Amino acid sequence: MLRRRLNRLFGRDERKVDSRTIYVGHRPCPATEALIPPKFCDNRIVSSKYTVWNFLPKNLFEQFRRIANFYFLIIFLVQVIVDTPTSPVTSGLPLFFVITVTAIKQGYEDWLRHKADNEVNKYLVTVLEDGRRACKESEKIKVGDVVEVVEDETFPCDLILLQSSREDETCFVTTASLDGESNHKTHYTVPDTERNLESLSATIECEQPQPDLYKFVGRMHIYRNNQEPAVRSLGPENLLLKGATLKNTQKIYGVAVYSGMETKMALNYQGKSQKRSAVEKSINAFLLVYLCILVSKALVCTTLKYVWQNRPGQDEPWYNQKTQKEKDANLYLKMFTDFLSFMVLFNFIIPVSMYVTVEMQKFLGSFFISWDKDFFDPEIQEGALVNTSDLNEELGQVEYVFTDKTGTLTQNNMEFIECCIDGFQYKYADSGTELDGFCVTDGPVNILQQKAGREKEELFLRALCLCHTVQVKEATGQGDGVADGVEDQVDGVMGLDGETVGPADLGGFIASSPDEVALVKGAMKYGFKFLGMESKNMRVMNRNNDVETYELLHVLNFDPVRRRMSVIVRTKSGDTMLFCKGADSSIFPRVRQEEVDRIRMHVERNATEGYRTLCVAYKLLSREEYDQADTGLREAKLALQDREEKLMAVYNQVETGMSLIGATAVEDRLQEEAAETMEALQGAGMKVWVLTGDKMETAKSTCYACRLFQRSTELLELTVRTLVDLGRKREERLHELLLDYHKRAVQDAPPIKAGVTRSWSSANQDYGFIIDGATLSLVLNSSPESNSSCYKSLFLQICQNCTTVLCCRMAPLQKAQIVKMVKNCKGSPITLSIGDGANDVSMILEAHVGIGIKGREGRQAVRNSDYAIPKLKHLKKLLLGHGHLYYVRIAHLVQYFFYKNLCFILPQFLYQFFCGYSQQPLYDAAYLTMYNICFTSMPILANSLLEQHICMEVLMDNAALYRDVAKNAMLGWGPFLYWTLLGVYQGLLFFFGVRFLFSNPALQDNGQVFGNWSYGTIVFTVLVFTVTLKLAMDTRHWTWINHFVIWGSLAFYMFFSFFWGGIIWPFLRQQRLYFVFANMLSSVSAWLIIILLILLSLLPEILLLVLRKPRGPHSRQIKQRLPSSGTSTIFMLSQTASTHSFSWSD
Repeated sequence: MLRRRLNRLFGRDERKVDSRTIYVGHRPCPATEALIPPKFCDNRIVSSKYTVWNFLPKNLFEQFRRIANFYFLIIFLVQVIVDTPTSPVTSGLPLFFVITVTAIKQGYEDWLRHKADNEVNKYLVTVLEDGRRACKESEKIKVGDVVEVVEDETFPCDLILLQSSREDETCFVTTASLDGESNHKTHYTVPDTERNLESLSATIECEQPQPDLYKFVGRMHIYRNNQEPAVRSLGPENLLLKGATLKNTQKIYGVAVYSGMETKMALNYQGKSQKRSAVEKSINAFLLVYLCILVSKALVCTTLKYVWQNRPGQDEPWYNQKTQKEKDANLYLKMFTDFLSFMVLFNFIIPVSMYVTVEMQKFLGSFFISWDKDFFDPEIQEGALVNTSDLNEELGQVEYVFTDKTGTLTQNNMEFIECCIDGFQYKYADSGTELDGFCVTDGPVNILQQKAGREKEELFLRALCLCHTVQVKEATGQGDGVADGVEDQVDGVMGLDGETVGPADLGGFIASSPDEVALVKGAMKYGFKFLGMESKNMRVMNRNNDVETYELLHVLNFDPVRRRMSVIVRTKSGDTMLFCKGADSSIFPRVRQEEVDRIRMHVERNATEGYRTLCVAYKLLSREEYDQADTGLREAKLALQDREEKLMAVYNQVETGMSLIGATAVEDRLQEEAAETMEALQGAGMKVWVLTGDKMETAKSTCYACRLFQRSTELLELTVRTLVDLGRKREERLHELLLDYHKRAVQDAPPIKAGVTRSWSSANQDYGFIIDGATLSLVLNSSPESNSSCYKSLFLQICQNCTTVLCCRMAPLQKAQIVKMVKNCKGSPITLSIGDGANDVSMILEAHVGIGIKGREGRQAVRNSDYAIPKLKHLKKLLLGHGHLYYVRIAHLVQYFFYKNLCFILPQFLYQFFCGYSQQPLYDAAYLTMYNICFTSMPILANSLLEQHICMEVLMDNAALYRDVAKNAMLGWGPFLYWTLLGVYQGLLFFFGVRFLFSNPALQDNGQVFGNWSYGTIVFTVLVFTVTLKLAMDTRHWTWINHFVIWGSLAFYMFFSFFWGGIIWPFLRQQRLYFVFANMLSSVSAWLIIILLILLSLLPEILLLVLRKPRGPHSRQIKQRLPSSGTSTIFMLSQTASTHSFSWSD
């Protein structure tokens, strides 16, 4: 006791309470003398970040955590505190604009979250209190309340199902808002809960809140008068999740176990880790360069100022003598102050508005993906989905594509093709023939020839009808409509034309997996029909139309580790049987080995043909075996700690010594245009890795069908089969194979470069690599005495020199490990993962870019992805089209921002050499403030949204164009140096060109000379026109919006200069530009120098345009794409069938 108190006092580790106790209806159990109700959180849902009181400080704190914002805040404070040459408004106003726009955006988004929260929290719910029904707001529900929910209502919190209006004590729910699955799921009441809930006395022990939607562990103690409490296990089948909707059930009653922010829905709304694009890293690198330039400029000017002042004869004139206070000032403090002043003077070289422009470009640009009608799929009536806009440009930089097979490369649309029973092949065909020496049936079992294996055939088909979790969808209402529903379903199955329907209506069945529906339908083709469940009895109609009833005792659920599932049933004669189906690698070690050889050849042949195979086995359980299994299962289900591990141990114990009956073959057809898409990705320089949990032969056949493997491809196999060597250890054989493959694929063959298109007819040999999950574990997690790092390095080098890598028999965690390994290798290549199921979520989250397919395995992949598309074929346009354009646009935006700010500040820096380093600004404060906000911001924003340097059709037809921008080509140091030199050239030209003009003492017709502000205004005018016209020259795709913002920005600058220098002057405290702009334009010399300097500044670009030869086969197509003279350009944010969100139109 003392040690526990000391541990608690001094914070020592103590076992965390990992379960909670809940009193149903807040009624104490009979053994309780005094009830002290435990405290749980209320049922309020809070998805908002801010309140009225903390919005301002919290939002400002978050915004000033960004380096750029914090930097400009420091500059603003320096201007306020120190006597600087420019007004604090020049940096304060742009910063205020950026902070205000961001705060308004975030505040509005948070207001919407508050509004949504209130709709949920204020919703009225019916609760049982002291034997009567009462209404209360959802946010006032407490853990332990018994809640009533009626049909089509959503559950207000996580509930344990106590009572249902259905006779079979079940209810149906949809969880579309949680995982996207629209099919109905069945949940069960807790056995032995009393009908009269008002008198129910029970407690619930369950695990603490955790976010896994499909995991729940608990038990309920039900107390009766003077009896031992009955203990019932609780699992996910008893838990109704907040956000799910009640369907096909009039009403249910449930007890609240998790409320508010502890519900699984709330726990799953935690944000994903932030992914950073390569463009962001380039921006940060460029910012460091420009920050160094800024500091260097300030140091140079500060040093030269004091050197110049200390020269003989540089004393201050009599009218500007230093005061005594200035003379007594500390020299180093004065130098530091001057350094800060120069930093303020040159600070505009850092583009503060670039961050806002980039964010707006990403946000608005993401709508073009959503609006693209080429992504719309009529089957699911949905288009593309953008979950994050921060990675648009990353779509144009992908080097490695990791794809799932089932549901991604294939349709996940299963159709039963054939089966093998006791070594004989049965194929549903129109005419009987002999194939490979095995019998091929010509119809259902009831018209087969009589043979000795009749009992095995019926046993096999009964196994297909019993070993599953499929439920029959009722035809109407909740009555006994099962038979009618099955008749309709039978007609539908017998009339199949190779097509299956969507997950919401799988041929009259409700199932979590299309595989199970395909097997049940396959049994129906041969005369055995599953009729559904009645209470705990499974009903099957045999070929004689007799209904057989089997009592369902236990379901041993499927999981990816076991790769099998089983049921234990009892026949009417009292026999207890276990039926099991699963992958051959999982079933073969658990059956009699003499039975394996008859089936293995069929399984391997079907897998080679690309079919999905499952093996079926059974076991007749003795009374002792069943009692032992039943006891073990019940004890494991009641365990709160390590329930899954205990269940797994019982499963492994009972699923041994089985008899193999046969195997099934189910076809999963390729996705539409899967082969063309994979070929285009490889033509774009991307390397494709297929990561699948399927067997090697099936996956290899799919790779050939998708043209990832060609007939000329030499396959390097590293699987358990190739590691078998009776005389040596597996590690030794692994090392030998890795060295051999490394010599062939790396040392003796030239590496495959990303910029070279793969040619199947070339002299260079193409290699494909195949590895399975067990061997991958040896490579990545070798024993300490083996050289694991060497294995991993050799494996990675081999894979990087292969055109395609196939990883089969992968667990979800292994998929993520593969992606992480490639992502962190030398060069840090950009990775993309694409998948459709929950087992793909780990690799989707691990990759730089995660793509979800809106498939048939729920929406977990979609919810966790960065982008979601309906079909695999849409990946081609997403990467080769949108990705290419997004990258080019934002790369040009970033380079242009740094370039125009360098042009802006360089004359300011040069001017200090001619004003005695007095920190005299060259431009008026209004120009300093408005340059980045108004004069030059809108044209580049429009360009970064609308520019198409190559039209979408050409990008799609020429995959090699993708390689032109690969590896961050447009944001490398070479292009950055070009833009920087161009900015230096133009900045020097602006300053010294105007200075040459000012060498003439008489510039105006009246003989007057221009002053300091006229000098700066002419430089600024040339600057604004040059950088805007430079952007116009870079524009290849003109729309009316481009015309409006480019010419409109120049017109606005002219109007503002007239307005600022004339009309508004009486309202200003000081007016340094009074009539300056008008006087400047009245001078012929000023006009001449402005036009001449603009032409000279743009001369390098003009020469490049004239001298640059058209490159690539697409030049003629681009010319055809452009409109003829006289054609109006209309920008359409349309939803027509155009190839992009905007197009040319007459």
